[in-house]
Amino acid sequence: QVQLVESGGGLVQPGGSLRLSCTASGFIYTIKGMGWYRQAPGKQRELVAVIISGSNTNYADSVKGRFTISRDSAKNTVYLQMNSLKPEETAVYYCNLNHFSGLEYWGQGTQVTVSS
Repeated sequence: QVQLVESGGGLVQPGGSLRLSCTASGFIYTIKGMGWYRQAPGKQRELVAVIISGSNTNYADSVKGRFTISRDSAKNTVYLQMNSLKPEETAVYYCNLNHFSGLEYWGQGTQVTVSS
């Protein structure tokens, strides 16, 4: 019904910046919110940032002031601007979409590697 495709991942040096994109396709109705999660090897998936109905945003404490989530409704795309990246933030970043119905969708993930 809904497909999410992430892009923009890659290799960056510590302190560098990266902009992730997630484009949704299919039937996109009654969106409750969209967000970004990340999962490093051997660790559980964690919330990075979400943008929810009412245009509210929430961020993990560790990324506040450095990351910005935004969306372009016309393009059905959500973005994650990441600045001042740290090596410990190396992970696969996943896009997530929630409907008011309770249905949840995930993208395939995009690799972000922060290393010098």
